[in-house]
Amino acid sequence: MRLLPPGARAVRAVLRYIRSAPGTYLWLAALFVTTIAMHHMSPQFEADFLRQRSTNIHELSTNPRRVLIASAFWIDGGGWLSYAVLYSVFHAQAERWLGTWRWLVVAFGTHVAATFISEGALLWAIRHDYAPHAAVNTLDVGVSYALAGVVAILTYRIAPPYRYLYLLAVLVLYGAPLLSGRTFTDLGHFASVLIGLACCPLTRGQGGAPWNPSDTVRAVAGRLRERRAPTRAG
Repeated sequence: MRLLPPGARAVRAVLRYIRSAPGTYLWLAALFVTTIAMHHMSPQFEADFLRQRSTNIHELSTNPRRVLIASAFWIDGGGWLSYAVLYSVFHAQAERWLGTWRWLVVAFGTHVAATFISEGALLWAIRHDYAPHAAVNTLDVGVSYALAGVVAILTYRIAPPYRYLYLLAVLVLYGAPLLSGRTFTDLGHFASVLIGLACCPLTRGQGGAPWNPSDTVRAVAGRLRERRAPTRAG
């Protein structure tokens, strides 16, 4: 059997990883196309274009299904490459573990639920004069609510006690902005985390035993020792 060069093996490994999470990478490809399209828009046209696809109060009250779907395919700020990394680390792992349909339920479910929670809070603030009426048209597009929900559900993929350290990090990461900034998007992100954690029943019977970081470290250390060990003459 002919051995492939390291570069070819790496390419094959990357392609296998992509094929194992088709939903994640189809979504990422769509975001790449829409990001390129945004680079060809003028700033004023871009703002109006995104506002029509935003899950703000005005659009949700007129055509909620359209904007809930459309808003998940546009990135408001930030580079596509950073999302490519985050999708590969979190979304792809969740899809490989849960399967495409369960992963999609978590991702889209948290996106929708957190949107209504955050925009509902903003509507309450407007009606009680804590926010200006113009906030009904606030730009709110992007994929961060779905990402937060998926980050949260991966808690159940990790074996104790590392699971609790990961959960603490997630709660601090998304809870600290809520305490300091207290914007409707901060509320939406934290709500996404709680909703993702509440999706625990979807994880039952999926993916075998939880991932133990200690096992991975020991396996990598063992391979390194094997490579460094001198070969013996036969």
